Amino acid sequence: MKILISQHTPSNLAPYEVLKSKFGSEVEFKPFFVIEPLSAKEFRAERINLPDYTAIVFSSRHAIDAYFKLCEEMRFKVPETMKYFCTTEAVAMYLQKHIVYRKRKIFFGDGTPASVVSLIGPKHKGEKFLIATNAGANSDAYTTLFDKAQLEYSVGVLTKPVSMDLHEVEIGSYDMIVMYNPYDVTSLYENFPDFKQGDIKMVSFGRSVVGAMEDAGLEICVKAPTAEATSVGKAIELYLESNK
Repeated sequence: MKILISQHTPSNLAPYEVLKSKFGSEVEFKPFFVIEPLSAKEFRAERINLPDYTAIVFSSRHAIDAYFKLCEEMRFKVPETMKYFCTTEAVAMYLQKHIVYRKRKIFFGDGTPASVVSLIGPKHKGEKFLIATNAGANSDAYTTLFDKAQLEYSVGVLTKPVSMDLHEVEIGSYDMIVMYNPYDVTSLYENFPDFKQGDIKMVSFGRSVVGAMEDAGLEICVKAPTAEATSVGKAIELYLESNK
């Protein structure tokens, strides 16, 4: 079986070596899209004035890079009083690339929007927040909680997904394709407008991509993660075991 995974090659290839040794599978990795920062011109169209905000919410490293790039392009010197609220510790630690971490007011949650709002609490309620997001992303999980907490905020799109050029990929030659993100589906049809699934087995990893795949008329044979299969490699292994 020839398998295409819409991701960069991972550092740990062990789960895929199992597929090769047990089933003779050939696994290839190719990201379907990249996240790029908006240009200053694109960002200005949102009519957001960066100096107006005293706190910013980050949920990804891409957003952090994009924010500081925009600040540089727009000649805005980020004040030392800026407060940073990050969804996870890993995202917060990435701020070290751009600022002196120990001297700044940085807070991080457990990966959920609720944990970020909890960090804000009454103590930081007087701040004006910029919620950094990606073009096309659903920010309802944040805005609902921010509205309920009566916080002053704006949602700012700082990054955008850009489809990779996949025309050199012989998409019809694969027996199985694994997708992780709705933008994987967008890229698939931008690159191959006449794509027909046929006998290709489609695998979804994560809940966010399922709806996009189904809306595109793709039949999903494996949905992961599950309790039995917490990784793509294991999910495919279990599928191939039961379909020998």
